[in-house]
Parts: sequence; structure tokens; C-alpha cells
Amino acid sequence: MTTLQTIRLPAGGDVPTLWSAVAAHMAAWLHERGLAARDAVLLLPFAALLAPARMACAAEPRFAGWPPRIETPLTLAAALGPAPQTPPQAPSGDVLVDRLLAVERARRALDGVDASAAPGDVQSMAVQLVDAAHRLRHGALARSPARRGDFWDAARARCAGAGAGAGPAQIEARLLAEAVSWCAEGVSAASDRLYAHRPAAWVALEIGGADALIDGVLAAAQAAGVPGLRLVADTDAATPFAGVARPALARRWLADDAEDEAGAAALAVIEALDAGRAPVVLVALDRSLVRRTRALLERAGVPLIDETGWQLSTTRAAARVLALLRAAQAAPGGDAWLDWLTSWPRAEAAALRSLEAQWRGRRRVPEPAAAERLQRAAGAYLAPLADAGRRSLRSWLHRLSERLRADGSADELAADAAGAQILAALRLDGLGAWGAEADTPPMELAQFTAWVAAALEACRFAPPADAGAAVVVTPLARAIGRPFAAAVVPAADHSHLGRAAAGATLVADALAAQLGIETRAEQHLRQRLALAQLMRVPSLTLLRRRQDEGEGVDDSPDVEWLLLEAARAGAPAWPLEPAPRRQCTLHAQPVPRPAPSAAGALPAALSATQIEALRECPYRFHARAVLRLEEAAELELALAKRDYGSWLHLVLQRFHAVRAAARAAGAPAVADDVRLQQAAGEASAALQLDEAGLLPFRASFEAFAPAYLRWLERREALGWHWQAGELDASAAPAALAPTRLRGRIDRIDGAADGRRQLIDYKTGSVVGLRRKVREPFEDTQLAVYAALLAGTAPLEAGYLALDDREAPLEVAHADVQRSAEALVAGLASELERLRAGAPLHALGEGEVCAHCEARGLCRRDHWPASAPAADAQLA
Repeated sequence: MTTLQTIRLPAGGDVPTLWSAVAAHMAAWLHERGLAARDAVLLLPFAALLAPARMACAAEPRFAGWPPRIETPLTLAAALGPAPQTPPQAPSGDVLVDRLLAVERARRALDGVDASAAPGDVQSMAVQLVDAAHRLRHGALARSPARRGDFWDAARARCAGAGAGAGPAQIEARLLAEAVSWCAEGVSAASDRLYAHRPAAWVALEIGGADALIDGVLAAAQAAGVPGLRLVADTDAATPFAGVARPALARRWLADDAEDEAGAAALAVIEALDAGRAPVVLVALDRSLVRRTRALLERAGVPLIDETGWQLSTTRAAARVLALLRAAQAAPGGDAWLDWLTSWPRAEAAALRSLEAQWRGRRRVPEPAAAERLQRAAGAYLAPLADAGRRSLRSWLHRLSERLRADGSADELAADAAGAQILAALRLDGLGAWGAEADTPPMELAQFTAWVAAALEACRFAPPADAGAAVVVTPLARAIGRPFAAAVVPAADHSHLGRAAAGATLVADALAAQLGIETRAEQHLRQRLALAQLMRVPSLTLLRRRQDEGEGVDDSPDVEWLLLEAARAGAPAWPLEPAPRRQCTLHAQPVPRPAPSAAGALPAALSATQIEALRECPYRFHARAVLRLEEAAELELALAKRDYGSWLHLVLQRFHAVRAAARAAGAPAVADDVRLQQAAGEASAALQLDEAGLLPFRASFEAFAPAYLRWLERREALGWHWQAGELDASAAPAALAPTRLRGRIDRIDGAADGRRQLIDYKTGSVVGLRRKVREPFEDTQLAVYAALLAGTAPLEAGYLALDDREAPLEVAHADVQRSAEALVAGLASELERLRAGAPLHALGEGEVCAHCEARGLCRRDHWPASAPAADAQLA
């Protein structure tokens, strides 16, 4: 056995000085022992350090052009030959494969356990099982194959007695025991070849903390008599500033919030580039913050290399694949179909617009035939997925691959960076890559969709690097030892820096310490050592925000540790300064109140709703009636009060129409309560309403129905009877020519003496209805309906409240015929002005604006406060 020598490198100096020291100490150590440099191996912890190490060794004169072989454990293992065959059913390290294998093991661990005590379903516990197995596997691979038996013996001893007790603790103990048993069946990796490799000497660089695998290789080499050298580039954690050359520029910025912090981080990067300090490292501590910073840099034309990536499930390509699967589960006409069709290559834009208009119930569908063709084609395309029943994972993946290839989606995904990674992650580019683990028990489409979503969430998307990029986005652990000229560290706060990430919940710190696996304390120490390594960068900017969503944000404990140690070492202080902002001058551009003209563009017929809009706000009338704009209705929403109103209108219409027809034909009598319930069922079917969603309203209806029948009985005793309902009516008053009036009247009742009464059903507030008729000339709807029926028998009008606790309640409109005459006269005068070119002013006052769909069109919120208000012209 040889002695493993350790040399601590000088803490002072920048990164180039560090690598010069690495090459010099290694050359001297090999020369002292008479070892040929070309036969030695220098192991580095990660691949980004290979380039600076090779450049430093090439410049070292004592190597005479024959430097050592410079590798990481993974690159050297790959060069030594193919990876060994993983034992069947053993954890492979592939998250997707191992999660499939772990489902049955999770079920086995739960045998005989009270299911109610389980903290989640089998799938979630399989995820925990895989997390624990991978952590145990990582610890085992850091030991030579000959020493792994001791590791598993210790793990089994720690899990002895698992299953005792009850509740979640019992389940977690069983899952941990199952993870140990699973891994102990045999774990292997390409790195196992390193333990048998015999170079002339091993040299390892320790930077940012020890590497367990490299330490394991050095220990095995020492036992085999191979010389070894460990070069430690880290400072002493107790005195990080001892001998360290402080950065030429070190500063701390305080931003107001996350958006301000992202802007400040982008500004720090751009300032460094403008000053010629390149390359720049942007340390990714908060992924969402860094993505926002990246967006700002891209907007400024700054090319980047992003080494961290983000979840594959958040990419547009992933959304496209999941949209296909969700559309196959859904019925036509919902959001799921619309989401998928927007990315379907076979969906022509014009046909899709027509189909969407049809689904949203718009009155104008441009090309109904094209919409029908598109819906049929989409249904046929989805059928192999929608009608597949229960299948194994392999069969589902085959069907998904076939669908993606059938319409060319697979080629489009392969041409996209994220899409290509999705095809590779799901093995859709070669289904033979799946082993027996894909032959799962049969699952339904919804279960397969959930598996695909979880699989894409477990994978990360690595975007391609921009050409000529001088900015690198990378985690803190990968930012060290690299020749950056400036470092920008946003999110240097107590939530993101100085708190070790939570590991596998099943492998607690006590067990990790006993087995020699990295604990949370060791992980935290590694983070501090990495932060201290940034002292070698000439320019360092640390940023944090003052508050986040109303919660206060504090300094990182690691930054406070650095500040304390810097003060002890007599280093200059780093005051916390407000984050600067780039300022530019913007000239005020007030938005005037719009005043469009509708001369020559007025609609040929006006409804009560349009006339009400003209009275409330002429610009609202312009948007609704002249431009004919309308809000797109949501396709899939829980039933709302409006849906209940539409349903109740149809129930009463069907009830009265069938009842009147039966009486006229002399049909056998049917109890009104039975007939009303039948009408309710028919209305639900006609409107295709979900009975479960309608249940709260049906409960209200059960209380309303007997009250309505009692009211109807009293009304008929007074001589009133139902004549018509849902009546489409139009009229052409001479004063309005050439404009007509149109509308749909909910109900008309007649009396034996020839009187008629029009009734409008309402499910709104009774108080609001009474306020409307308190000033008869202010009520538009009933006045318009009365104008539609002008010239007939004496007419009365009123609202019938259907949704009050005491419903039905009548709210009468006094002298509606007089109100109709006044409305027609006023409307005639207003239309004459509009035909002459009078502007349609945006009033922007009162409750009308609070819920107006045209508010963003008239830009009310951007008017200057001094803008003069325009008055309504129509009384």
C-alpha cells in the first residue's frame, strides 16, 4: 500500500494562477518520483474544468509536450470501454426506467399496511423509493465493487426491524428497506472500470468540496499500490480569506422585488460585457429568476450558454405532446381539443377559426362546412388513442409514436431542440430502447397521460448554446475554477443560498452519516466552499431582493459568513447598496378619449341590449353594434348563474308550450309538477349540461318549482293565461327608418278582456329590478319590447324574478307604452345625429365601466385626468 499525499494549493490568486499552480505541483510531484507524466491521470470533478486544466498543463515546461491524461471520472470511464451490463431489475440510474420498476416494489412494501395511513398513492411512493434508491446507489458506486458488501450490510442492519410501529413512519421504513434490498441485488455503472484501471499515478483536484467517487478511486488505488496525489484548491472553511486575493470589484445590490432583481442582474451582466470583462458567469440559484434575467438579456441581444436548463415539461414541444393525449381523452368542443388543434399540422387556420366560432356559440360562423370537415378529420386522427382501451406502456408508446409520425409531428419535434429531447426521453425515436420494464400491467389513457407528464417533469431541457456566447448560466457548483472575468449571483438570499436542498426523504441524515453518504451539513459546506472560490473572480456582484410577494427577504447566511470572515481578515467592507437602474427619458403621450364616427356603418336592426349600450356609453355601442365585437366564451367552465338562467328560461318555455298544446288538443291531464320536472330534464339534455355541475341549481329549482306553480295558479285565477314564449319579434317604427328594432320576448300572457302582458324572466337581484322601473323612462329593455308589440291590444309589462328567496316575484313597469313612445322618439333623434357623423364618445363614468368588455379598447385607464367628459346624447 502506498501513501496518498495531499497538497493544499495557495488560496490567493485568480483562476489562471490556480491552474498554473495545479500544473506546477503535479509536475514537481511526478518528477520527484520518476513517474512519466504521460502515464498519469489527472481527475477533475466536472467536465467544464477540462479546458483550463489542459491549457495550463500544455504551458508547463516540465511536461515537455507530454502532459498527463486529463479526465473526469465519467469521461475516463466512457473511454475505458462500454458500461457493464446492469443486473436485471436492478436500479439503473435512469429515472424513467427505475420509476417503472419501483411501482411493483412499492406495492410489495405496502402489503399488510393500512392504506389509510399511506401518505400518497403507489405512484408517489414509487417516486420516493426511486429517490432513496438512487441516493444509496450513488453512495455504493463511490466504493470499489469489493467493498460494497460492507456498505449493504450496514444499510441492512440500519433497516432491521422495518415495519414495526404504525402510520406513515412504518410505511417510510418499509420503503427504505425495499430500496436497500433493491439496490443490494447489484448496482453497477461505467465508473466501476476506474477501480481496476492502473495508471502510473492518480492525481485528483479537489475544488468546491470532496468528490465521493474520486475519493473512492484514490482509496482503491492506494490499496493497490498506485501512487496518488490530492491537490486541494479549497480554502479552510474556518478562515476563507486567509491569503485570498480579494476581487478587484466586489459589491452587493439590493433590489425591491423579483422583477427589479432580474433587471439588476441583467444590468450587471451587460455592464461587465461593456467594460470588456468577459466571459461572465450568471449563477443560477433561483431558476425562475434566472429565466427572467435570461429573457431580459436575450431582449438586449446578449447571446448565452445555459448549462442548467429547465424542466422539459415546461417547453412548447412538451405542451404539444400532452395536448394530443389530453384531446384524445376529451369530447369535441372543449379546451383540450382547441389546445391541441392549434398545434396540429393538419388544422388549417381558416377552418380552425370557424370551428372555434362554432364551439363558442357565436352567431357568425365563417365556413361551417370547413369546420365540420376539420372536426371529423381530428376525430379520426385521435381515434387510435381515444378508443385504445387498456394497454401496456410499450403499446401506448407505440401508438403515440405512430400518431406523431402519421401527421409529420415527429419530424417537426425532431427538428426542435426540446422536441428531440422529448423523443429521446420517451424513447419514441427507437422503441426498442425500452426493456421488459415497459411491459407494464394494462393502463388507461388517463394513466398513460399522467405517466408522460411525470416523465417529462423528471427530465431537464438543455437549450443549445448561442453562437459567440460570452455569458454562461450555470449552478454555483459548476461556476468555480473556470476563467470567468465577472460573476453575477442573483438570489443571494436566505431562501436560495446557504440552505442545503432537501434530499431523499427516506434517507435521513443519521443514516447518510452512518453509510458515508453526503449529509445536508456536508452539502451546505460544499456550497460555502464554492462561494469562497468565487473570490478568485476579478468582479463579483451579489444581489438579493428586499421582499418577495409581500414577505421580507434576508441576506444569505453564507454571505453573512463571508462578510464576518472578511471583517476578521481586515478586508474592505461590502456595503449593501440599492440596485441601480438604467434610466431613459420617455415623452408623455397621453391617450385621448376616443370619439369614432359610425356614419354609414350603423346596423340595420337594433336590439334592446345594443340600445342600452348606446344609452350607457356610445363607445360601448360602437364596439358591440358597429364593430360587432364580442368576447370569446369560455369552452370549459363550471356552470354559472348565467347558465342557470338559460336553463330555467328553457324549462319554463317547454313547460308552458307542452301544457298549452296538451290542453288545446284535449289530451289527458298531467299534473303540473310532473310536467315541470319533465321539462327540466328535457332542458338539461337539450343544453347538454352536466348534471353534476347543475346539482346546486337543481336544488334551488326544487324549492322554486312548487312556489312557481302556486303563483301560476293564482295568476290564472285572475284571468291571465300563457300565450307565447321565446318570441322573436321585429318592428320598423317610421321614426327610426331605415333602422328596425328586433328582440326575443321571454313570455306574453293574455287576459279574457283582450289585455296583453309581456314578461321578462330575470335571475338577478329583485332590488336591482325595482330600481330599474322606479324611473320608467330609464328602463330600456321592457320599453323596446313594448315598441316591438306597438299597435296591438292594451299592453302591460313587468319583470318576473325567478331567483329570489320568495320567487317568483313580479316587478311591474308602470305605463310601458308611454315609455316605449319616449324611447323611440329619443332614439330617432340620436340616430339622426349619428348618421350625420356625430362622434360616439367614451363616457368612462360610473358602474358601466367596472365590468365593460370594451374598457381595454377605449383605453379608459390611460386617459389624462384632465380629459373632458362627453355627455350621453340619448335620454
